[in-house]
Amino acid sequence: MATIGDFQKIDIRVGKIIEIKDAETKKPMYVLKVDFGELGIKQSIAGIKPYYEKEELLNKKFAFVINLEPKKIANVLSECMILAAVKDDEVVILQPEKDIEIGSKIS
Repeated sequence: MATIGDFQKIDIRVGKIIEIKDAETKKPMYVLKVDFGELGIKQSIAGIKPYYEKEELLNKKFAFVINLEPKKIANVLSECMILAAVKDDEVVILQPEKDIEIGSKIS
C-alpha cells in the first residue's frame, strides 16, 4: 500500500495546454506544450488522440503530474503527464471544476 508520504511526493498541478501537434508515432498520440505559470512550460506526449480532438484540449486547463523523471518517447522528451480516468474504452481527462490559476497545486 502507498502511504500518505508516498502520495505527497507526487506533484500534481493545473496546467493549460497552449500548443498541440500530432506525434510522429505508430500509436495515435499528441505532443502537448503545457503552461504552468511561474513553474514554466513543459512538454508531454499523450495517447489521447483517439478520444479528443485538438480543439477540445487547446487553451484548456487539466491536471498534470509534473515531477516524474523526464522520459523520451518516440524522440519526444515528455516532462509531465496528463491525468485521466480510464474504464474499458472510455478515457476522461481530469479538469478543475472551477477556473483556477495555472500552476495551482492539486492535493
